[in-house]
Amino acid sequence: MPQDFQTIGLIGRKKLTKHKAFLKKLFAFLKGKERNIIWDDNLEEYFGVRGKSYRGDILKRADMIITLGGDGTILRLIRDLPKRKNLFFFGVNLGNVGFLTEVKKSERVFELLEEFFSGKYHIDERLILRVTQYRDREKLSTHLALNEAVINQGNFARVITMSAKIDKRKMIQFKGDGVILASPTGSTGHSLSAGGPIIHPRLDALVFTPICPTELSIRPIAIPSNRQVTITIETDRKFADNKIGLTIDGQIVLPLEYGDQVKVRRSSRKIRFLRKQGGGQRYYRLLRDKLSWGRKA
Repeated sequence: MPQDFQTIGLIGRKKLTKHKAFLKKLFAFLKGKERNIIWDDNLEEYFGVRGKSYRGDILKRADMIITLGGDGTILRLIRDLPKRKNLFFFGVNLGNVGFLTEVKKSERVFELLEEFFSGKYHIDERLILRVTQYRDREKLSTHLALNEAVINQGNFARVITMSAKIDKRKMIQFKGDGVILASPTGSTGHSLSAGGPIIHPRLDALVFTPICPTELSIRPIAIPSNRQVTITIETDRKFADNKIGLTIDGQIVLPLEYGDQVKVRRSSRKIRFLRKQGGGQRYYRLLRDKLSWGRKA
């Protein structure tokens, strides 16, 4: 059944002054459609204080979230993503690359919103990762990730010894600069740069990509998403300024110590993007346009 998008949440990145005219036009458009509009702190100077809410509150109340920025704007929302199946995202690219927020600021934004409000849209559902850090069998923290969890070395260029398990079965022990555990969405990010495969976002998989392993035989591998990957740090760094780090979606950085475990699994949460109806082939166009995939040099 088509959704009734009555409450629209607007979430933007900082420093959108040069897009002020577009933001005012978007606000007027939504008001003209008699929608209830709520927005975050970054948009206060354009829309005023009334209607302003915290991001967590917006994610709980809105039927549709319109993000105004780049992919980083969406990644910052993932950590607070609620367990809701009736929450949908529409990304407007006011940033740079815009792999998730591929719709640029133009009249097309308003055309698409007209279609969405009339029930004409395609739902692009993406897998979310749950990343949990343990020390001495005690859970230290747990986070959601749309793209990836990256374990890498600190200030010194010294290899890390790690072991990996799939569920409770031994997978591999190896040395290298680190490892990336990526979702299908994140397969076109750091994992791809490290030699990992491109995974279509409709596939339920995790990508295990070693970073500069010392053995040439150690290659990236795609794993079914219903498995849990456990990485154990087996290198003891003796200097306080030489920490091994865990980076989640490029947003959260946590120090790792000898014996720490990082467990990555599929979350029960998913993020749902609104796309143009009949736009199921857009992913391959994005690969060509954003990554020059398949193009001759």
